[in-house]
Amino acid sequence: MILFRLFASFFQIGLFSFGGGMAMLPWIYQVACDFGAMSKNEFANLVGIAQVTPGPVAVNSATYVGFTVEGVLGALSATLGVALPSFILVAIVAGFLKKNMEKPLVKGAFKGIRPVTVGLIGSAEVTVAEAALWSGGFSIADTNWLGLGFCIGTLILMYKTKLGPIKIMLGCGALGAILYGFGIV
Repeated sequence: MILFRLFASFFQIGLFSFGGGMAMLPWIYQVACDFGAMSKNEFANLVGIAQVTPGPVAVNSATYVGFTVEGVLGALSATLGVALPSFILVAIVAGFLKKNMEKPLVKGAFKGIRPVTVGLIGSAEVTVAEAALWSGGFSIADTNWLGLGFCIGTLILMYKTKLGPIKIMLGCGALGAILYGFGIV
């Protein structure tokens, strides 16, 4: 029964979310909470792992949540659930869009979907930022100042240099391991 619930939950996410893996993260977090699979901090770790491992963020996240809930079979169930709707929908929609992309209603639908996607991605980022940068609430006393420095430094490096995200993530991971792991901070 749990395997079917995992499949159905992730199938809904795959079917009704737009904007890619980052836009799916708020729904995936909700499912993880519904199954009692992880805390907000654990979910922030999941997002980091999903970003640095090969493959789509949503699939990696679904696999992780499914594994946490029900082991290997849970991982397979959640992964199949989140990925299957994309295969089905792309097969159906590709032919329709090829014929109708220039029609005003189709163009209008995409203009309506784009801002929602930005909002969904923003929601996921706020959830991850809260877990990574603030331990209790959004107060100065609860702020992880080093984490905030990592965040701002990453934004600057991404904007001002040609360093790729993997190099920045590996560098920050190594720096974090040294600073946090050896108790320097």
